This record gives sequence, structure tokens and C-alpha cells, in this order.
Amino acid sequence: MSTVNLTREQLEERLLALHHASLELVRDVSLESLLEKIARLACEQVNAQYAAVGVVGPNGELEAFIPVGMSEEEIRRMAHPPRGLGLIGTLMRSEKPIRLRDVTSDPRSVGFPPHHPFMTSFLGVPIRQGNRQLGQIYLTNKRDAPEFTEEDEQLIEMLAAYAAVAITNARIYRQLVERDRILTRRNENLALLNELASTLATSSDIDQILDKALTQVLDYLQLEVGEVYLRQENGRTLQRMLHRGSVVEALWQREEFALGESIIGQVAKRDQPFVFKPAPPDGQGLHPQVILQHFQQVACLPIRGRQGVLGVLCVASRHARPLDDLEMQFLATISSWMGLAIENVRLNLQGRRLAVLEERERIGMDLHDGVIQSIYAVGLTLEHARLLIHQDPQAALQRIEQAIRDIDSTIRDIRAYILDLRPRQLQNETLMQGIRRLVKEFHANTLLNVDLQGPEDELAGLPEIQAVALFHICQEALANIAKHARARHVEVTLWKTTDRVLLEVRDDGRGFDPQQVCQSIGHGLSNMQTRARQAGGEVEIISEPGAGTTILAWVPLTNDE
Repeated sequence: MSTVNLTREQLEERLLALHHASLELVRDVSLESLLEKIARLACEQVNAQYAAVGVVGPNGELEAFIPVGMSEEEIRRMAHPPRGLGLIGTLMRSEKPIRLRDVTSDPRSVGFPPHHPFMTSFLGVPIRQGNRQLGQIYLTNKRDAPEFTEEDEQLIEMLAAYAAVAITNARIYRQLVERDRILTRRNENLALLNELASTLATSSDIDQILDKALTQVLDYLQLEVGEVYLRQENGRTLQRMLHRGSVVEALWQREEFALGESIIGQVAKRDQPFVFKPAPPDGQGLHPQVILQHFQQVACLPIRGRQGVLGVLCVASRHARPLDDLEMQFLATISSWMGLAIENVRLNLQGRRLAVLEERERIGMDLHDGVIQSIYAVGLTLEHARLLIHQDPQAALQRIEQAIRDIDSTIRDIRAYILDLRPRQLQNETLMQGIRRLVKEFHANTLLNVDLQGPEDELAGLPEIQAVALFHICQEALANIAKHARARHVEVTLWKTTDRVLLEVRDDGRGFDPQQVCQSIGHGLSNMQTRARQAGGEVEIISEPGAGTTILAWVPLTNDE
């Protein structure tokens, strides 16, 4: 085997030139352009006609193969890129270079595919980092000699060392860029989720929840069409509740599916997402326009609540790029949040309906035990008067007068119920003016004496939240006195300290045990506590049987507490 040996000075010059040229490699952070630079630099250094760089993937397979020296037409005509067989496969498993005078005569060669350029001399050098092989440099057809020399081999080994560092840097940079992209996308997802959470948590309208969530999802992920199907009260039917997107009038031909029927029903029944590409002729039940508009992807995700699947969210896109894992995770999160928000609204409605039923039952019991029995007693009195009218007219007259007094008392009881049930607000009044109005109405309905004391102008600047809270607490306290206290005198006092406003409502009625009342009905008392706490204050209830009742409430002067 004849070679042309270089002098020491010539070899040092080539190594120095290679060193300067290789420094440019580590500055390139794009893996694709870096591999091409390595191949071209290898060609220049040893004067080869063809060169290529192969990169090994995580599983040891040939992940990328970048050739130089061939035209794009020649590359296109070849049946397939190298697969890692023959000499290429041998070099992928080797720790040392392979240098041949004629590649076709080596028994490890498996030949060339059709339209592959003819090659003779060969030099292959592994690109290694420690004990791990990153890739290989391949060189063929040395131009000025029948084969590659030992000096050529040394130069390419040095280039391979630089290439190992450059490839590692490029991969690290690619990983950092990908991590940055993922973190940026996740931050964007979290920002949108936070915005949606505010809407979904505060909205009491299911239509608003669906519209807000679906509109923002379509805009954020740049999807053309979206639909929401919800399970109906029978639990066996899913009905289309919302469609968004002007590209098609509907995603599915039907507006209603049974549980387990078609893709919509299967997603709801199995509680599993389903992603597919629309395909003719039937399009899997999709609307014909979806096929005509060349939609590339449809994703259906279950809308989950705490007690199961509430419906199905469908989105569709004409983009060639499919939804990635992050986007599918985002859609799954949105669908779950929609489910929880819908469930909360439904539970809230059920709670309000139950509260109305409980309040109706309480009012019915109060009316039965008080008003109806009083009217029944009036009827008995009048019946007795009718029997006495001829025998003892004076006694009959006394019975009629007693009936009139009982009817007046019953009318006052009915007015007290109306006073309690009728909604009231501050009507462009100060707190003191509003409470004076309550006291005036209370006196007209109950004929009880009320002593009202409080400042006029000092509370004019009290924030509306605090003023309305004290107004309703006073209303609730007066209503309870009218219904239950049997009082003769009531005192209402309003005053201000440096940091709060206080309200005291005191009566000399029959009193009660606060613990027992709270455990039985207690709606009025709990309402007072709730209103005070929502305004940043508190309520204290002092009462005992036979000793009257005192309601003491306070709220802060500002909204800061």
C-alpha cells in the first residue's frame, strides 16, 4: 500500500489550519448546518470527492445522514438513504477509524443502491465523546491519490474530536431552546387557565361558561371550529349546546347522540379522548362540509365533573400540523375545568331551590301555627257570638269585639311576614335615613314604640357594602322582633368609633336560647352573621328566655379589612 508522506512542517500546518477552521464549528448551534459544515470541512482537509456525516440517535440507530459532493438530483434519484448496514454499520459499532483503498473489495461492504455514485477509496472515523459514539465522518474517492493516508486519518480524527464537542453543544442548545419553548407555552397556558378560572369560578350561567371557554380555546390554539355536547337530565342523551366557527355550520350531522352512540357517545361513555383525521366516504358521522373543507384533525375530549362525564368538547383544525402533547394536555385541563364549573352552577341552583323549599316550608309552618290558627280562633268566637245573639246580646257583642281585636292582631302578624319577605335596599339614602324608614314601617305594622338614636351626617361617607350590610341586619332584627319577641319596647342605636360603625337593636321581649334557635331554624340569625362577615365585620347575639334580646353588629369604616 503506497502513500505520500508529509513532512513534519506540512503536517503541523495542516493541523493548525484544521484547528482554526474547527473553532468555527463550536460556534454553530444549529445541528443541521453544523453537520454539513463538518462534512465540507472534512472534504477540504483531505481533498475527497464525497463526504458525509452520520449521527447516532438515542437507541443507537442512524438518526441523520448529511452527504456533500453529490447534487440534489443525485440524492433524489437514490432509492433510500443509508440504513446503517455494511461498512457504515461496522463503523457505527467501532471505536477506531476504517481506511480502505477500495471499498468495493472489502467483504464488509454490501454494495451501493441504484443510482449511487461509484466510490473506491474510503476513510471512516467515529465521532466519540468518552465511551459514547455520537456519529461518524465518512470520506470517499481521494482526488490526488489512490487512497487516504495516515496523515489524512490523523486530521479527520482531530476533526472528529472538535465535531464531538460541537455536536454536543448543538444538542444542548436544542434542548435548551425546546425547554424554553415548553416553559413559555406552559406559562401562556397557565395565564389563559388563570383568566378562564376567574370567569368559570364567578359565572352562574352555563351558556356563558361554555361560550367563554370555547372561544378562548379556539383563539389560543388557532383552531377553526369547536362544539360542546352536554348530557341531558335523563343521563342517556348528549345534545349540542354550542357551536363556534364560521368555516362549517356544524361538525357533526346530528345535534343529539345517545350515550355510547357514534364517536361523541363513545367518548362520553368510555371517558377517554379520541383524535382522528376525517376520512370519506362517510366521514364517521361528521357533517359533509367538514370533508369538503379538508379538515385535517378532529379531537373529542370528555368534559368531566366530580361525579362523572357531563359532556364532550370537540375541536377541529385544517392545519397540517397535528395537536401536540402540550396542546392536548391543555384541552384536557380546559374540559375538566368546564365540567367542574358546570357542576358548581348546577349544584348552586339545586342549593337555591332547596333553600327556597325550606323557606317555603318554614313560612308554611309559621302561618299554620300563627295566622291560620288565629283566624280559626276568630271563627270559633264569631260562632259563639252567633249562638248568644238572642240569649245574651251583651255577651255576643263582647265576643264580636274580641273577634275584631283578634283580626287586627292577625293582620299585624301578616304585615310582619310581608315586612320580612319583601326585598329592601337603600334607595339613594344614607344609612341613618334607611334605618329610620325601616323603623317607621316597623312601627306602622306592629304599633310598638321604637327609640331610634344615631348620627345623621357622620355616616354619609360609609362605603355601600358596609351600609347595605347594617341596613339588612337591622331589617332582619326588626322582622324577628315582630314575629317572635312579643316585645313592648324596642331600641335601635347607631354610632361610630375611629375605625368602625356599630348597630345595636335591643328589645324587652320574651328572649330565647340562641343555641337552640340556631340548631332549629335560625335563618335570620345566620343571615345576619353572613352579611356582617361579607362586609368585614361581625354580629353578636345576646339573649335568654324572659330577658329580651340584644343584636350588636359592627362593620369597618372602609373596605380594607
